[in-house]
Order: sequence, then C-alpha cells, then structure tokens
Amino acid sequence: MRLTKLPEEFQLALPVMNQIERAGFEAYFVGGSVRDVLLGHKIHDVDIATSAFPAEIKAIFPRTIDIGIAHGTVLVLQHDEQYEVTTFRTESTYQDFRRPDQVEFVRSLTEDLKRRDFTINAFALKDDGEIVDLFDGLIDLQEHVLRAVGNPHERFHEDALRMMRGLRFVSQLGFSFENETFDAINENHALLEKISVERIYVEFDKLLLGKFRNQAVRFLVETECYLYCPGLRHYGEALLRFADLKPLIFTTSKQAWTVLVEQMGIGQNLIRPFLKKWKASNELIQKVQALHWGLKIRQEKPLTNWEIYQLGLKNSLAVEELVTFYNLTPDLEKIKNQYEALPIKQLRDLAINGNDLLQSIDLKPGKWLKEILGQLEYQVVTKDLKNDSKVLLDKAQELLQAGDDK
Repeated sequence: MRLTKLPEEFQLALPVMNQIERAGFEAYFVGGSVRDVLLGHKIHDVDIATSAFPAEIKAIFPRTIDIGIAHGTVLVLQHDEQYEVTTFRTESTYQDFRRPDQVEFVRSLTEDLKRRDFTINAFALKDDGEIVDLFDGLIDLQEHVLRAVGNPHERFHEDALRMMRGLRFVSQLGFSFENETFDAINENHALLEKISVERIYVEFDKLLLGKFRNQAVRFLVETECYLYCPGLRHYGEALLRFADLKPLIFTTSKQAWTVLVEQMGIGQNLIRPFLKKWKASNELIQKVQALHWGLKIRQEKPLTNWEIYQLGLKNSLAVEELVTFYNLTPDLEKIKNQYEALPIKQLRDLAINGNDLLQSIDLKPGKWLKEILGQLEYQVVTKDLKNDSKVLLDKAQELLQAGDDK
C-alpha cells in the first residue's frame, strides 16, 4: 500500500529522513502516527526509526539532544521542529516484565518491528508513502482487531504494561482483541503487579477519556486487569455500573475520575486517599473533590448562587455537563448567567477586608475575624446584603453584638 500524499506533519520531517538516507542509512516513520494516518486521525508525535546508530545520527545533525541514548533515541532539532530518531534495535529477556536486560542496536527494520506490541503499531512508512506491513496490520486495522505481534504471551512478558495499553486502544479506537491476544491478557494479568503505579495511571487515565470507554472498562473487568489497578480490587461491580453509563465522552480527566468515584460510592473524605494510591497530582485531587461535592448536590437539585460561587465557573460548568450521565438535562447557559450575576466572584471582591474590620471594631485579631468575614461573604453572595462597606461594617457590628448576647 502506498499513500498518495503524506500529511503535512510528515512532510515537515522529510528533510530529516532525507538527510539520514543521503548519509547511507535507512529511515522510516514508525509508531502510532502511521496508524493514525491510516485511520484518518489527527497525528501527534512523529517518530523516526533508522538503521543509523546514535553516534552516527549525532554526526549527521549539528543540533541533537541525548534523550534516551541507552535505548537508541536522539532528539534531532531541525529549524523550529524536533524529532525523536531511534535506532533499530532488538531487546533481550525482561527479568522484571518492564525493562529489557539488554538493548542491542541492529541494522534490520524487520528485527526492530518484531518487538512492537500490536500489529497496528508495527507499520513503517517510507518517504515515498509506501507502507511496510510485515505482520498483516492493515488487515487488522480494516477489521478493527487488536492482535499482538508474534506470540502474545512473549509480548506481555516483555512489558506487562502492554495489556493496559491494549485496553486503552480499545477505548480510543473501538477495536476488539483477537482471541489469542485476549486469552493471553486473561492469563497474564497478574504481571501488572510488577508495573509502577505511575505507568498504569497514564494508560488508565487515557482509557477513561476514550470514545469507547465502556467496552474497554468491561474488558478491564473481564480480563481481571482491574485487580492490579490501585484501589479497584473490590470494585468490579461498580466498574461494570460505570461501564453501563451513557457512552458519552468525558472532556477532562477531572470529570472522568469524578464520575468513577461517584459510581464506586467513595465518600468525599475518601477521595484523596483513593487518588493518592494512583499517585494523582494534588491539583487533580482537589478538582475531583470539588466536582464530586457539586455533583452530589446537582443530582438532587439545581446549584444555588452560593454553590456556584464556591465551585467557580469552570467547575460549575464541569458539574453541569456531568448531569447528562444521570438522566438530567444540563443548562450551561443558566450556570453562566448565575455566575455573571454574582455580586462578588471571590472573597477579595468584598467591599471590606480584615483590616477594615480591625480598624472599625475594638477587638484583637482572632478567629472571630474569619467567621465574620465568612458570614458577610455568604450574605453578599446570596444577595441578603449589599456589597457596600458601610452596610457590611454595620452588619459586622450587629453579628458581633448578637454573638455577645448569646
């Protein structure tokens, strides 16, 4: 098969390939970008594989960076672009199911492609548009099949993460596993115990965001790979409930994780410990906690001005988008209008601050200060008070007097 026209991303990289070939070496586009071109999807990273060894690549190009020299990868800087150029290689046994004991550079494209995970990722593309397909990946691509290159047991023993990658491809592409490959995942799922949480997290997060997430989650449970995902061991039924939700695409990770923990029945106080097991960032944890809080409220009733104020506009809209999963009708315009109509958007918009209170009231600083400001903030947001300095100071005096009378 030959492409009649190379996408622009590949055309921009052709000078790099041509320079390698003029030096007497082979060079091909490889990896997911070739698969995505064949599927008509958007290209992300353009990777080049070559028969030239790293030292030879560095001799060809004046500007390079060693980003994975031990594994044969050199970053070539060309004008405003940069490309990962990796030497053809073979790999020895994998004692830890993650990293090869030894990497050997070779001059053979065939030997290099034999170590790829799935046939649809084992293409090579020449600069003239010809597709090199040594493992019938084009047939699998046409039939929407995920098939391991060669012996699937060997591929998963080399790197157990490939099982999670396969599930992620199901979610992103809507493909199904070829029987032998599926059976091998079923048999070897326990190898995931050897894989770092960080690597599993990356694949699972992408799985959650895929168009065909529901089928991927069902396979995750059916193959029992979920047993080796942090915090999921006892939640097989909850994952299947999650997979039965409407097949809508999550637009952000925070939304996906929010609905997942909601379906798992994880309480607000357990969200942080759960996501910490995944080694998720504090930023994601805080966003999921906020969205989960808002979602539980929104499932019962529309968000109030005070709740929208606490969540902020982005999180309020994110919560509103999620109600579709719960057979409710979102009203994003209403949320935007409510937010825009808020008298203040944050505490510092209040017409007075702590210093104003201290100058006006003859009291030493203490927790009363935060409490009074909080009450004023609430009443301004709910429009029970006008955001006016005199009105707020008078109200503060009244609140303190009421507190003294108790």
